[in-house]
Amino acid sequence: MTIPPRVLTVAGSDSGGGAGIQADLKTMLALGVHGMSVVTAVTAQNSLGVQGAWELPAEAVRAQFRSVVDDIGVQAVKTGMLSSAALVTAVAELLAPLDVPVVVDPVGVSKHGDPLLAADAADAVRTRLLPLATVATPNLDEVRQITGVLVDGEPAMREAAAAVLTCGPRWVLIKGGHLSGDAVDLLTDGSTEHWLRAPRHDNRHTHGTGCTLASALASFLARGLDVPEAADAAKEYVTGAIAAGFPLGGGIGPVDHAWRQR
Repeated sequence: MTIPPRVLTVAGSDSGGGAGIQADLKTMLALGVHGMSVVTAVTAQNSLGVQGAWELPAEAVRAQFRSVVDDIGVQAVKTGMLSSAALVTAVAELLAPLDVPVVVDPVGVSKHGDPLLAADAADAVRTRLLPLATVATPNLDEVRQITGVLVDGEPAMREAAAAVLTCGPRWVLIKGGHLSGDAVDLLTDGSTEHWLRAPRHDNRHTHGTGCTLASALASFLARGLDVPEAADAAKEYVTGAIAAGFPLGGGIGPVDHAWRQR
């Protein structure tokens, strides 16, 4: 019997099913790995926005992590919504001894503009979490939140990447989806650059894009791809998911994690 690679998401729950741990687990299933979860927060969330959020105690996060890692083991970890400095610190302490790829998605705001990271947590992300990352995957709003760098075009993405790399991740993937034109991301370790380009699809239903990309990246790393290969494969997967995004409720619908199966 073949056991699939095991990937752990440490993130918040999205009751609407489009982002957070729900998006992570759907992505992992679609990409042939066994997904597991450590829930850090529960949100009341739908296509219109986030109506409420409740952070779990650090001891609950530690207990979930130890249950999974000590018994089942992991071959890659993805982090998402860590809303407070206490949670960021607790998760960093748990990740530090692991010798597996870690993808850090420094979630700061939801697709609808709702804040998901407390002001005091940004410093903990910079100093405690990013130094443990194999790849950090900030979008442009998160780059500004973490580094203060404002990206208004492709040339500024290099400055943004350099600023994030000073925080310690081995690689950074700057997501340029908020810019106009093609959907362009920059992957770099400070010495080599990989520009990932895809046509921009005329589809407003893009909820969960960032979670999906980071989870896909972690899944491909767990399957043995190197970072540039994993980023290329993750970009291709999320581009297809965006193209197939569908309407739900009265607001922004999710990307389609099962687009390949459909």
